[in-house]
Formats: sequence, structure tokens, C-alpha cells
Amino acid sequence: MPGAMKRRRNLGAVAWVPSMVWALLAGGCGGGGTLDNAPTIVNGPLAAGQQKLSFAYFQRCVFPVLTTPIPSPAGGTSNTCASGGCHDNVTGTGGALRLVGGATPVDLTLDAATIRATDMYKNYYSAMGETVIGQPEQSRLVDKPLVRGVLHGGGIVFASATDPRVLVLEYWISHPMPQGQDEFSAAGAALFAPPDPVAGACNTP
Repeated sequence: MPGAMKRRRNLGAVAWVPSMVWALLAGGCGGGGTLDNAPTIVNGPLAAGQQKLSFAYFQRCVFPVLTTPIPSPAGGTSNTCASGGCHDNVTGTGGALRLVGGATPVDLTLDAATIRATDMYKNYYSAMGETVIGQPEQSRLVDKPLVRGVLHGGGIVFASATDPRVLVLEYWISHPMPQGQDEFSAAGAALFAPPDPVAGACNTP
């Protein structure tokens, strides 16, 4: 596989279904897998030399991209990544990504261990597993829905790389937390305008 096509995983000590495969057309989600053996708590400590992406930005900005119906560029019905038959954590068939579509927002003032036990964090961890931190152009989270140099069972989701939803994904991947700081770093506030993870708007490129 050419070097540009290689993907590295950005995982913590315990893996929880870290692959991201996009699909929005019913019946068009390839792959398989279940959560039968997945842990109920994700432990995401920061390994030496590893960077994490902002949890706050994922929750406010990225998660809605995964759970809001998006009309297919080819026409037809709209669907979401978290729908049954695609990436729903119970009935999904679209690869290893499993989304808990009904995950509720997490209070960002809670301690890290409590947040890491939530469904929202499981969604975060799974999505981050398909990124090359700092390099959205090499991340399946972006490449798959664009069918950009990689196959996607669900076909093209976004008509172009300038789709506002693509820009959200790219911004998240391009702005990791500082070296040595975890996904809950206060530096994540800078990804919002004004710099407030609760009230600020989602920054994009």
C-alpha cells in the first residue's frame, strides 16, 4: 500500500472498536462486527509521545455530523451514520465503528474517569481511531465519506471537500491538544468562538 494511503491508529491502552467507516445509504454499509465483547468503560490514558483530539469539540461539533441525517449527493433518502444497518451499536453492519446515536451530552466539569465511562466518550474514542492526528487528508474519518483514495461501502456522503461538515471534521483533526495534555485539556476552548466549549460556536478552517 503506498505510504500516503497508510493509516496509523491513535489508540489508548485499551482499544474499543477503533475503526471509522462511513455509510449513510440504507443497505450500503459494508463490513461487519459487533460489540458483544467490547468493554463497557473505555480507558483512554495518554501514552508517551501521544496526542489526543479535543473531546469537547467532538461532543459539540463532530458528533452532530455523525447523527444528523444528510441527504445523499446521488439523491434518495437521507440517513445517519448512527442508523440501524450502518453504524448503530446494536444493529450496525458497517465495519468496526459503532455509534450510540442516543448518547447524551456529558458535563465537561466531571472528572476524566467518569466521562470515559459514558456512551459519548465511546463514540469519541471510536471516531478518533480513524484519524491521523494533525493530518485530515490522511484520515479515514474524512477520506471515507468523500471516497477519496479509499473504498467506502456507503458510497459518497459529502459532495465535495468544501462541505461545511467536512470542514468540521478537518478542523477537529487538525487541532490536537498540546503535547502531554489529554483530550480534556483547557486548550480545547480555543476551538470555539468565543473560546467556550459550552456556549461558543464551532470553529472551522
